Amino acid sequence: MADNNFVDYVKICCRSGAGGAGSVHFFRDNKNARGGPDGGDGGRGGHIILKGNKQLWTLLPLKYRKHVIAGNGQPGRGSNKTGSQGEDIVLDVPLGTVAKDFETGETHFEITEEGETVILVSGGKGGLGNTHFKSSTRQTPRYAQPGIPGKEEWKILELRVLADVGLVGFPNAGKSTLLSVLSAAKPKIANYAFTTLTPNLGIVSYRENRSFIMADIPGIIENAHEGKGLGIRFLKHIERNSLLLFMIAADDENISNSYEVLLNELKMYNPELLDKPRLLAITKEDLLDDELKEMLLSEIKVDVPILFISSVAQTGLQELKDKVWSMLN
Repeated sequence: MADNNFVDYVKICCRSGAGGAGSVHFFRDNKNARGGPDGGDGGRGGHIILKGNKQLWTLLPLKYRKHVIAGNGQPGRGSNKTGSQGEDIVLDVPLGTVAKDFETGETHFEITEEGETVILVSGGKGGLGNTHFKSSTRQTPRYAQPGIPGKEEWKILELRVLADVGLVGFPNAGKSTLLSVLSAAKPKIANYAFTTLTPNLGIVSYRENRSFIMADIPGIIENAHEGKGLGIRFLKHIERNSLLLFMIAADDENISNSYEVLLNELKMYNPELLDKPRLLAITKEDLLDDELKEMLLSEIKVDVPILFISSVAQTGLQELKDKVWSMLN
């Protein structure tokens, strides 16, 4: 499992393009050997731009791109022709990406909408050509402005996910009950499938006044990735969580098989979801004695840590929070 593929923090060096120099040029043709100034302006240097892309959920594409360099503007030319602009660099980022200055920690902006574009580092302005400096007393200016240099700045991009922990399981797996016990959230709880139709968020208190956010994701059923039930609506919320907590009841006929069904639904919807860290909680621990627990552990064949919990009896919950905190940090 490639845990490192979920990247929510990158530090990159951004170098915008320098502006092109203005031109010193005078009009000449076969009828005019000493025309006035007609030097064009230099082109603007390239910007570095962030663009919201709802298809992305991680900053992984930028993890190994430590330096981002935009193009320089071109010098101005005669006949008042402006030099061409430097090439802009557009970086696609997930929605919820926050841009900060590395040196000061100042937050610049947050990308929240699909297709939203914001300049992260602006390119240098092009210099003015000599045509701008002519006057009644200075008819042949022999100078122009140089272009403004580009900027080189270190930036931080952070991805703000919907929640730290997403609860994944079949309908009636006890996800809403767990959230109601661990936090002050009051999700709808009932003994029928699809009680939860939208994610519920709760702040879970941890040791030493620390906390993390847990999301109760609506239940998944087999073939949810094909839209069965309300599968696509449910699955899309999981993309915004850092850690996936799978929940399967202790009285399930085949826990290993149920886990694989859930895992397959995530894979079929978006294979990159499998890169997130995962944890399996066997619920309804109050139905088991130590002997049954040992028997279940010997039968369950999964590649993730396993914990036994009971939201009703409130057993195993502190161990669960300890494990979640250690995996998040």
